[in-house]
Amino acid sequence: MVRDWTKRNLEGDPVIWFVVFALSALGVLVVYSTTSTLAYREKGGNTEYYLIKHASLLVLSLAAMWITHKVDYRYFARISTIALLFSIPLLIFTWKFGETINHASRWLTIPVVNQAFQTSDLAKLALIAHLAGMLSRRQQVVNHFSIVVGPLVWCCIICGLIALTNFSSAVMLFLTCMLLLFIGRVPIRYILSVLLIGALAGGLAMSVGQRGETAKSRWEKFINKEDEPFQAVQSYIAIATGSVSGKGLGRSEQRNYLPSSFSDFVYAIIIEEYGLIGGVSVIFLYLLLLYRGMRAVSNSDRAFGGLLSAGLSFAIVIQAMINMGVAVGLGPITGLPLPLVSMGGTSLLFTGISLGIILSVSRSGQPETSLSPGNKKMLSNSFAR
Repeated sequence: MVRDWTKRNLEGDPVIWFVVFALSALGVLVVYSTTSTLAYREKGGNTEYYLIKHASLLVLSLAAMWITHKVDYRYFARISTIALLFSIPLLIFTWKFGETINHASRWLTIPVVNQAFQTSDLAKLALIAHLAGMLSRRQQVVNHFSIVVGPLVWCCIICGLIALTNFSSAVMLFLTCMLLLFIGRVPIRYILSVLLIGALAGGLAMSVGQRGETAKSRWEKFINKEDEPFQAVQSYIAIATGSVSGKGLGRSEQRNYLPSSFSDFVYAIIIEEYGLIGGVSVIFLYLLLLYRGMRAVSNSDRAFGGLLSAGLSFAIVIQAMINMGVAVGLGPITGLPLPLVSMGGTSLLFTGISLGIILSVSRSGQPETSLSPGNKKMLSNSFAR
């Protein structure tokens, strides 16, 4: 009976559903562990305040994922251009008039619900969908620079605008776009040219944006190990004391000292409580998500579906790897949350929508009329280049 209900309601790749539920459950446990003391101090003894808030947003995210996975993914090709054009003035408005948190204007507050909305999340989703659509329509002529100049320009514009207030997110999105161009069979010489243009745009954004000095300072501190940031030191202590099996659920000690232990450095608390076993298991789940998301490239009969699933999978997993890399000292502090695990706001919602689109692609088996079998084979073989 349960199996029949699952088949009817949870369509698409069952492995992706498993990964989503596993990471979501882990997130609930870790968020409660890291926020119970904070909630007790700030909310008059209500230790479940942040847990309830996170669980509510998580349920909303899963609901958005379920609704999205029922929608034909081709619909997103039609609305991606509108969403992308809407994102440009929205990003500019956020830069100038957005709510400032930690010296950066990345958020707009949604009236009535009083929920902060990070506009770069919408721009990221719109850019990946639009880029996948443009590349899928031009598979026969991607060797002509005049044909691929559109995708290259969009990448630089959107990533440059995001970099004005959120440099780490801009870099992550730019890397995702480069991988998507590579998968879409754009010649390497064109990708190298957009890397150069992107570097110039990033330098300009750092000079006129809000986070240039912060990004520079973080890189200097990362390179100069004698001046480790307080967050990084506390994260290393949490990881070092986690051992192989960890201290156990809810027994973290560094959660009381480590800033942003429920978001940016949640991976350090996972290792402290669940040990090396827990840390490796989380990495495995994200890699499994990436593998299943990339299968759409070979399984989908539509170039757009394969590119869309690949791009969104890359975006989620690259963000996860950056977050975990920061926690263990492999990169400078960025402020990126761990998808599905960190306590978050609209970022959690857009992660759910992205996963819903990936599931929509995975459940679709309709034939492609505009993509020849030979072209589909070339797209699949692009990974082997």
